[in-house]
Amino acid sequence: MIRLRDVGRSAILAEFEDLDTVLGYFRALDADPVRGVQEIVPASRTLLVRYDPAQVTRDSVGEWITGATALPPPDPGEAEEVQLAVRYDGPDLADVAEHTGLSVDEVVRAHTGTPWIVAFAGFAPGFGYLVDGDPRLRVPRRAEPRTAVPAGAVAVAGEFSGVYPRSSPGGWQLIGTTDTVVWDPEGTPPALLRPGVRVRFTAM
Repeated sequence: MIRLRDVGRSAILAEFEDLDTVLGYFRALDADPVRGVQEIVPASRTLLVRYDPAQVTRDSVGEWITGATALPPPDPGEAEEVQLAVRYDGPDLADVAEHTGLSVDEVVRAHTGTPWIVAFAGFAPGFGYLVDGDPRLRVPRRAEPRTAVPAGAVAVAGEFSGVYPRSSPGGWQLIGTTDTVVWDPEGTPPALLRPGVRVRFTAM
């Protein structure tokens, strides 16, 4: 079931049951654009659809969303792949091992052993929420967020992994560091980790 909420006069927030459904509808809507729709922004349980009221009505956009049929993920061989070399030296690595019941080496092997997929972006420019990793790595956020997490920090929280694109506050569990720049405002495109990109971590 899809629930639609108006966000101001030029956006609709579509709410879904789970992330897989969000991504299926995102793929469907992205593949079937409508004149006047300016942006589709996926999140963990929602799609935010921004539109130009001068070009398309709210009702038309709502019908476009609810009338779509979710599409399955693309074949893994068709996805763009990015490899990120990581030093698994994060300050929370031992805590993640304790949470999961794995050894530190097993945490590293779990994080590198399965490719991740960028589901959506958010929190900060260039921050991709990565999913489909090893389910054993699902851990809670830190009880006390840090006031500053360095750029390049590799982290896990809940069902997600991610790479901090710049220094910022953060509450995820830090397990490593990469030297790869994931956000460059002058780059084309600026974000390395975009929705749909497959990410494979390797241990340095």
